[in-house]
Amino acid sequence: MKNTVRAQLSQSVNLTPQLLQAIRLLQLTAPQLELEMRQALERNPLLETEEDETDDALVSLDAAVETAAWDELPEPGFLSGGGVLGDDDATARIAAGESTDARVRLLDQLRLGWDEGELAMAVFWLDHCDDRGYLEADHAELLAQGTAALGVAEDGLEAIRQRLLHGECPGIAAANPSECLRAQLAVLRPSAERTLALRIVRDHLDALAAHDHAALATALAVDAASLQAATSLILSLRAHPLESDASELGHIIPDVQVWFAGGAWRVALSSGALPKLRVSGYCEQALASAPGDNPVMRGLLEEARWLVRGVAMRNETLLKTAHVLVERQRGFLERGEEALAPLTLKEVADAIGMHESTVSRITSGKYIQTPRGTFELKKLFAVRLEGAAVGAAAVKAMVKRLIESEPAHAPLADDAIAGLLARQGVRIARRTVAKYRDQMSIAPANLRRPTARTMVGL
Repeated sequence: MKNTVRAQLSQSVNLTPQLLQAIRLLQLTAPQLELEMRQALERNPLLETEEDETDDALVSLDAAVETAAWDELPEPGFLSGGGVLGDDDATARIAAGESTDARVRLLDQLRLGWDEGELAMAVFWLDHCDDRGYLEADHAELLAQGTAALGVAEDGLEAIRQRLLHGECPGIAAANPSECLRAQLAVLRPSAERTLALRIVRDHLDALAAHDHAALATALAVDAASLQAATSLILSLRAHPLESDASELGHIIPDVQVWFAGGAWRVALSSGALPKLRVSGYCEQALASAPGDNPVMRGLLEEARWLVRGVAMRNETLLKTAHVLVERQRGFLERGEEALAPLTLKEVADAIGMHESTVSRITSGKYIQTPRGTFELKKLFAVRLEGAAVGAAAVKAMVKRLIESEPAHAPLADDAIAGLLARQGVRIARRTVAKYRDQMSIAPANLRRPTARTMVGL
């Protein structure tokens, strides 16, 4: 056998604690970021609040936004109704009918792709999760209870739990913290850090909780640097499957404001969503001139610098993303939901020169205030309907408009609606019309037809 030496180049991302912090800041909602800033101010003496010298200007900007939002919209007729995404009140802060319970919102998403039997089993598991998203009783007991109540096999019921556990909300319906963390790690890109992190949360979670890094390094037979990278990755995960978000606070704090002025759509970060922190110049100068080395204070200084820098990067990414969304969806802002264009995470990511995961994080839980209402940024994304130049949300709005304008004595059947849409260049199947109609809780044509008694006014 002949030995050969071969050079190979490869790229990898080193998830440093600073990078993990920047990633975590991206996905924080406005209330969560405000709490983060307040906690940072309490624990780090080198951070201070920045006196805002432009308060008056921001107040004037907010006033201008309010005026322009209502006075300069190209289509003022929307004021009489037809709000965003099915919300008939144009002044609504959030789309009507959306539950504040994350488990209910998850079920609404699952209804789009799961059949009735699968949904019934998903409802069972979610009903037996506590407010944190963990199973509220012993897993084996719940499995036996569910099979008896639903009349299904254990392996089928457990398969549904696994789909929930590794689905849209990784970690939900977990039996314990270890399973929750493993589910979150499973969706990450394979790496040495992830492999080591999986070993830690599976076999050594108690040692990690006790901060016994020496025992961990010995048990895992790894060096301190590898252990630090793996533990940093674990600390970037959610401690609970469900965490409170802006919708649970009873009100929405918009992160971005959009208004029409000077013949163009304007985009700006809301002043209330901009944490104003800076590194104390006085403390930084004093530390620089202090004799000797002070590793604790220098560590706090580095932490303060990275936090300020991370918040600035978050705000810049949010603004760039909002600009692209508004530019691509100006038809929706001007004409309504039927003009909502197909748009994917990849298209926005390519436009701002970032990864799809970054766009996903920066749009999750962030709200945009527009003349058509206040809603989550993710609502501006739309799946492209196969064979059509419009998105599914726009087609759903077309279906709703056709039904609302149909003759009272002759309701449109699903195949008739499909035919009318085909004349507009939108070719969809009758069953797709029926699916959209069901999602909007609209009865079929035979149930929308008035009875003879109703027609004669008896």
